[in-house]
Amino acid sequence: MNTIDYLQEKINNAKELDFGTIFNASIELFKKTWLQGFLLQLFNIIIMLPLIIVLYIPLFTFIFAQAKSGNSNPEMFSDFFVGMSFLYILFVIVGVFVLGAVSVALNAAFFRIMRTLDEGETIKTSDFFCFINGKYLSKTFMLMLVTVLIAIPSVLLFYIPLIYMMVPFSLFALIFAFNPELNVGDIVKISFKLGHKKWLLIFGLIFVCSLLAQVVGFILCGIGTLFTAAFVYHPTYLIYKEVIGFDNDDEISTNRETNE
Repeated sequence: MNTIDYLQEKINNAKELDFGTIFNASIELFKKTWLQGFLLQLFNIIIMLPLIIVLYIPLFTFIFAQAKSGNSNPEMFSDFFVGMSFLYILFVIVGVFVLGAVSVALNAAFFRIMRTLDEGETIKTSDFFCFINGKYLSKTFMLMLVTVLIAIPSVLLFYIPLIYMMVPFSLFALIFAFNPELNVGDIVKISFKLGHKKWLLIFGLIFVCSLLAQVVGFILCGIGTLFTAAFVYHPTYLIYKEVIGFDNDDEISTNRETNE
């Protein structure tokens, strides 16, 4: 039986899962992974920083030049954006996709780190970068592209389909993390299959965990969100663990053991 058939059979035969059990297990697992979750947020911020700088420097330059001249003309802002070159806009779009692909790779690595800590093993900071190479980044780039191509028509249909799509989207990095040998089409297929099978449970857990992470982060003066934001990844990891499990090691695990 090949990997895709194996995964589909596991999902078809999935047992019923309890919301409270998964939620409580997520809290217990978070106690082991909160530091790595904080590092994940820092890495994502560092990755997005160059794009933010490139995106806003021209605008800030324009604002400072206008302030220096002493003239205030609101219409100049619209003229500025209209006058932005096609190459600049294309550069920003490509930058969003490339850096987004790196972010997906980091998120996928975090799922693997969760598994390692869940099994009581030790991790290294370098584990965050196990997918940062051309072989895997091409897949995460395509996953970003698929997400956008599906999301755009969903938004045009008054956002209602997007609510359903949010669950499979949240599984892309997870399925890729533990099945990096699958092609992009199969990753999307399995994500939608698992998302459809456990849609209500996954949506409810993501909503509650996101809300809790935001509330706790706000109580901790806002900066606490850096420590709590990764909590939302824990229930989907545990659902994957209960539905599919980790019967087979892949080349990432083999390489990690070899390096150790």
